[in-house]
Amino acid sequence: MASNPDRKMLLVAFLQASNCSNYTGSWRHPDTVPGFLDLEFYQGIAATLERGRFHLAFIDDRLAMPDRFGDSFEEAVEHGVRVVKLDLVPIITAMGLATKHLGLGATYSTTYYPPFHVARLFASLDHFTKGRVAWNVVTSLNDSEAQNFGVAEHLEHDDRYDVADEFMQATSELWDSWEDGAVLLDKQTGRFADPAKVHRINHSGESFQVRGPLTVPRSPQGHPVLIQAGQSPRGREFAARWGELLFVIYPTPEGCKAYRDDLRSRAEAAGRDPDSVRVAPAVYVVVGETEEEAQRKLEHIESLANQTDSLTLLSEVFNYDFSQHRVDEPLSDEILASMTGLRGFLDRVIGLSGTSNPSVTDFIKASGRGTLSEFPVFVGTPAQVADQLGSWFQAEACDGFVLAATHMPGAYEDFVNLVVPELQRRGLFREEYANGSLRNNLGFARP
Repeated sequence: MASNPDRKMLLVAFLQASNCSNYTGSWRHPDTVPGFLDLEFYQGIAATLERGRFHLAFIDDRLAMPDRFGDSFEEAVEHGVRVVKLDLVPIITAMGLATKHLGLGATYSTTYYPPFHVARLFASLDHFTKGRVAWNVVTSLNDSEAQNFGVAEHLEHDDRYDVADEFMQATSELWDSWEDGAVLLDKQTGRFADPAKVHRINHSGESFQVRGPLTVPRSPQGHPVLIQAGQSPRGREFAARWGELLFVIYPTPEGCKAYRDDLRSRAEAAGRDPDSVRVAPAVYVVVGETEEEAQRKLEHIESLANQTDSLTLLSEVFNYDFSQHRVDEPLSDEILASMTGLRGFLDRVIGLSGTSNPSVTDFIKASGRGTLSEFPVFVGTPAQVADQLGSWFQAEACDGFVLAATHMPGAYEDFVNLVVPELQRRGLFREEYANGSLRNNLGFARP
C-alpha cells in the first residue's frame, strides 16, 4: 500500500493532432467525431478534461508521415494511419483559451529544432496560459523525419540523447537568462527592466552555439513542466537528469514499479528530489454502466484494428521497413542492431516475445502497435475500472495514468462522467484544482 494515505492520483490525457488517436483504428469508430481539422474539436476535449479535473493534456507529434513500410506513404494514407499531424502550437493555444486550469503540453524535438526557438516558444506559451504549459521532450524516430529537415538519415540512438542533453542545457540557460523581477515597467524613471538581471548565456558546445539572452522575460513557471518517455538505459539517464513527468509503457504493475523505483533512484543520484519525478503509464479505459456493456464496447473497438496499421507503425517507430520479411521470419542480430528508433521499445519486444530474434509476428504481438494491447486496457463498470487503476496506484507502481483514447471525444467523456466520480468517492483523485500554475497542481518546485 502507499506510504502516504493522502497521496492523490495524477491524470493526464494523451492526444494526437491527427485523424486518429494512438489507436489508429479509432477514426473508424462510429462515435468518433471527424473534427480533427477544427479548433473547436480540441477545445471541446479540453473543456471535458477540465471538468474532470485532469492535470494536463499533452499532444504527441511526428515530423513525417509513416512511410517507412514499403518505402511508401500510400498504405498509410489509404488506411488513415496517423498521416495527419497538425502543428501543435495553435491547438494548445486554442485549448488554453477554452480553459483556466488544465495543463497543456506539446511535443517538440531536440533533434530538428534549435534551442532558442523552443525556449522562446514555450516561454511565450507559458505567459499566455498563466503558467500551464508542459513540453514533451523527444529526440524523434526515423529517417523520414530527418529527410523532411534536409538531413539524409536520423542520428543513432545514443547520439540523439547526447545532443538532447546539450539542447536541454542551452534551453534551460535561456529560460534563466531573465531573472525574476527583471521587468520594472517604471514609467516615472523610464526604466523598463533592470539590465543587471538579464544575462547572455554564451553557450558554446559540440552541437549548439547560443549567445542569448532570450527575448522573453522569465515565465510564470520559470521552466515549463518537462515530460519525457525514456525507457532505454540511455533514455533513463536522460530522464533522471531532466524529466519531471515520465510517460511510460508497461504491461504490468510490477514492470512499471521497477521502472519507477529505478528512476527515483537515478534522480536522487543526480542530485534531485526523487519526488520531483512522477511516473504515469499509458492506458486505455473502456467503461460501461454494466460489465456486459463494457465488454460489448471492447469487442467492437478491437474489431477496428488491422495488420496494415501495425506494420506501418512498427516500421515508423523502429526506422525499419518490415515489408522486407515474411511475418514468421526471425530477424537476425544484424537487422535488430540496424533499428535506430525507440531502443526501449525494442528491448520490450525482445523481452515479451521470449526470443532474442523475434519475427515480424512477434513484433506485432509483443509491441501491440496498432492494437489495443499496446497499452494496458482497463475494462468494466466504473467501480471495476477504479479497482484496476487503484491497484496500480496504491501499490506505488505509478503516480497516475496517461489516458489514451479508443475513440474521440467519447473516450474522454466516458472517463470523466463515469470513472472520475468513482475515483473521487474513494479519495484517490482530487475534487478541485490547486491555485496557480501547472507546477503547483503537480506539486513540483519552481526552478
